[in-house]
Amino acid sequence: MSELHIGMAAIVLMLAGIYFGMHISVALIVTSFVSVWLIKSPEVAGRFVAASANDAIRDYLFGVIPLFVLMGMLVSVSGVGRDTFDVFQWMMRRIRGGLGLATVAANAVFAAITGISIASASVFTKVAVPEMIRHGYTPRFSVGVVAGSSVLGMLIPPSLLMIIYGVLAEESVGRMFIAGIIPGLLLALGFALLIGGMAWLRPQSIGSHEALTGISAGGDETIASAAIKFLPILLLITLVLGGLYGGLFTPTEAGAVGAAGALVIALARRRLTWKKLWNVLVETGYVSVSVLFLIIAAMLYSRMLALTGMPSAVTTGISELGLGAWGFIAAYVLVVIALGCIIDSVSIMLIMLPIVLPVARGFGMDIVWFGVVTVVAIEIGLLTPPFGVSVYTVKSALNDSRITIRDIFAGTFPFVLMMLGVLMVLIAFPSLSTALARA
Repeated sequence: MSELHIGMAAIVLMLAGIYFGMHISVALIVTSFVSVWLIKSPEVAGRFVAASANDAIRDYLFGVIPLFVLMGMLVSVSGVGRDTFDVFQWMMRRIRGGLGLATVAANAVFAAITGISIASASVFTKVAVPEMIRHGYTPRFSVGVVAGSSVLGMLIPPSLLMIIYGVLAEESVGRMFIAGIIPGLLLALGFALLIGGMAWLRPQSIGSHEALTGISAGGDETIASAAIKFLPILLLITLVLGGLYGGLFTPTEAGAVGAAGALVIALARRRLTWKKLWNVLVETGYVSVSVLFLIIAAMLYSRMLALTGMPSAVTTGISELGLGAWGFIAAYVLVVIALGCIIDSVSIMLIMLPIVLPVARGFGMDIVWFGVVTVVAIEIGLLTPPFGVSVYTVKSALNDSRITIRDIFAGTFPFVLMMLGVLMVLIAFPSLSTALARA
């Protein structure tokens, strides 16, 4: 077998291992080790694995992962998510479909301090879904809004997927964060227009007359009480994103400052007990270690593919097919969306990026724009069956047997269509992704 044939066989065996239940990291490491063994020798393969593991996460930049995860966890337990929803619920209380719009707006703001879609889905399932159902919204629409808008957490900075993409593409994480701002706001606006359109054109899909008018929503909130509730999250967003965009912090320093700010907020609101703090630290450790282990496996996989000549062979093959840059990006998006139906977001990045990044560079594509397109395409997979991580997160957090998985997938379908529309706009107009990042 030639080195190229070994690389092709490695990809097939790795995908087969994942399909039959092998953990993605283990599948990547095992296939990479065996491939290098076949190309070189067992001794070289052993040194190859050790060197890749050492090189993969020794940079202090990787400290940004546990720090942003910790910030998100602290924000979740501090009750900031509920307060954010309360504020937007009050602001939009007289707008048709106002609670749906409030959920999208609150998710967009909450995304700016969490960076994890699952965290948003879990928080707003418990906060927003019961409130919407109580005010006459249909259960299908209620869970669809929460699951759909939760994907904003992986696009609006700080974003865990943006961090991983920046590392794999050797692109500035800070620039990737900034690049996600306009696309994230555009997607949130698209969701808001979708809900508004449904409220006017298909009111029966949303709920009762009370749900459409929103007259009873909003409670006894006042301008003063709303300002007090919104102040902590506003300060935290300004601290983290303002420091990043203003050049005051590196991404790692911004993560540390954000985590410290979230800790102060949680303590000031008296929401953080010793037990909750311990749970937050343990959960942060679980998430961080799993992500860093995936990065180690991805580094090994990427180097193995480079050794086999697979990326250059793919680049040459696509050039000979005459697809061109637009044909390549269309095929890539379709493959990513298809993979999103069966495997998780991080795994898609680890599998695809080592192969496609050299091709994208060969076509002269902006790697920051390519990253935004990748994240949006991957996020569509969070809402599509049968995998749909956000959908299953909503189902788990809801714990209501009357609302089935099928109901949630059906509720998210309009949001999937809107995401596809926004993705096409981002592909057609790269400046939407690069304007702030290159400023």
